[in-house]
Amino acid sequence: VMKLNPQQAPLYGDSVITVQLTEEDKVEDDVVFYLVFTGSTVQHCTSTRKINPGSLETISPGHDCCETVKVALCASREGHPVLVVAEETFQFVQDEAYDAAQFLATCAGNQQALNFTRFLDRSRPPAADVDFLDEKVALAFRHLKLPAEWNVLGADQSLTENIPRETLMHFAVRLGLLRLTWFLLQQPGGRGALSIHNNEGATPVSLALERGYQKLHKLLTEEEAREPDSWSTLSHTVHSGDYSVKHHRGLDVYMLTAEA
Repeated sequence: VMKLNPQQAPLYGDSVITVQLTEEDKVEDDVVFYLVFTGSTVQHCTSTRKINPGSLETISPGHDCCETVKVALCASREGHPVLVVAEETFQFVQDEAYDAAQFLATCAGNQQALNFTRFLDRSRPPAADVDFLDEKVALAFRHLKLPAEWNVLGADQSLTENIPRETLMHFAVRLGLLRLTWFLLQQPGGRGALSIHNNEGATPVSLALERGYQKLHKLLTEEEAREPDSWSTLSHTVHSGDYSVKHHRGLDVYMLTAEA
């Protein structure tokens, strides 16, 4: 038996899972442990990092649907066959950050919904909450399967640049969401949104300046602006056919995902 903590993760993954080993599984240093998550349509294999003789750490994979999956702890040692040493179940769930990302993605061109997001801003959350919100919502957004025609400015591109309106970019900048802003900048319509004025005549760039968000202002105005440092520890994914490989820089853990 092994203990997984926590026993569930959001669909978009990238959260830390600790694996407690039982006495008999605590083994010599030359054993390498992997976790294999088997869902109904996809399977993930993650490498692990030893914290101490009795516990390992890994990163939860991003999954394709909410379900309970089987997790096998595999041990491999040079010159020996791979052994399954323990099995457990694990649950992938849709959390509030995922709901929020879905909501924002669908209301990209919806003025009523975007004006509602302005109302949220009046009760300014504390900085730590903003940071947490930023990371989770941006991770969830990155995991959404956005339609090919998706655009930061909404589906109706016939709206000319000079109609004053709220955009998703105004929302992200107003709350100081650095990672979400970076994500939106990479999407179709992201750069175009920077010069759009809202009804008060503010652009996302002028909002960043007015609110004193220096890092954010730099991100929006510098040609060579790089990905925010706060994101550099997170996973980077490479896709190849039905496979994808993710590397989590913070823990130096690798993850292979394949169609089951």
